[in-house]
Amino acid sequence: MLRWLGRNALRAYTGLALVYLLLPIVIVAIFSFNDPVGKTNYTWVGFTLDRWANLFAIPGLLDSVIVSIRIAFISTLAATALGTLAALALVRYQFRGRPATSLFIFLPLATPEIILGASLLTLFVAIGQPPFFPLNEFTILIAHITFNISYVIVTVRARLSGFDRRLEEASADLGADGWQTFWRVTFPLILPGIAAAGLLAFSLSIDDFVITNFTAGRTTTFPMFVWGSARVGVPPQVNAIGTIFFVVAVSAVAIGSFLQRRRA
Repeated sequence: MLRWLGRNALRAYTGLALVYLLLPIVIVAIFSFNDPVGKTNYTWVGFTLDRWANLFAIPGLLDSVIVSIRIAFISTLAATALGTLAALALVRYQFRGRPATSLFIFLPLATPEIILGASLLTLFVAIGQPPFFPLNEFTILIAHITFNISYVIVTVRARLSGFDRRLEEASADLGADGWQTFWRVTFPLILPGIAAAGLLAFSLSIDDFVITNFTAGRTTTFPMFVWGSARVGVPPQVNAIGTIFFVVAVSAVAIGSFLQRRRA
């Protein structure tokens, strides 16, 4: 028994950790098929597909999902592009203020979200009182790009740390200029890191509530809709949409891993 535990203790611990992490998500998915009597969805009553068939029957739910997806998509594109360029600069070049820049990059990661949200709100108010600079979808977008850039830089920087610069030198020896070397050698090799950073940024953006609550004004995202509904009872449609987000995110990661292994 002791020898068996010695060989399989790590596997058993990993399995228990995965069960602990995934159990709440499984419960959310199960209760998306529940048929509650009232507005609360905390007790299992019976199985039904009506909530999935009428996914956006609740007023305002569809609009909040569209706003969240739009903000997450645009902020991911902007943060991934800017963060990738910043990571390349920090890894490849020596310049004055480089240590301070690296420190400032890690500050949004270590700063509590409520502090970051309050700071951004103060900044927007200081720039100009509404209606000159109103809190709306645009201010949410700026806030999401602000905290997503740090995550993108850290992820892409880790990918660039093990990059073999001799491949770029070989490309230059064969007559390629800087742009050709980047697009045909550097970019394909760091693309898995960029894709991982983009998926992380998208997940953080579509999930954020605290910072969004400070900078949203009257705009309602999906997390804010869930928070507002939770005061009277979360409908099963919210569980269904959360399940869809989870399945799409896991599928994207699984497909990316499969393509990367196949390419390798």
